[in-house]
Amino acid sequence: MESPYHHFCELFAQLGLPDDTASIGKFITAHSPLAASVPLHEAPFWTEAQRALLREELLEDADWAPVIDQLNVALRGKPEY
Repeated sequence: MESPYHHFCELFAQLGLPDDTASIGKFITAHSPLAASVPLHEAPFWTEAQRALLREELLEDADWAPVIDQLNVALRGKPEY
């Protein structure tokens, strides 16, 4: 069985954040660049529930892991929005 592919906007919805393109761009702009020394799930702007989701999905290499990796990359550099 093939793993589902999740879109960037779906991750934002899963995290309880606005998931339209403009809101995603604003979020990334507001929180970038995230220091390389800070693991994504430990960033200060997440709630405890968001941290848990990000951490668990990555540890389990779950369906959400690829799009969480995309978010990690987006928050480390200059946003392209």
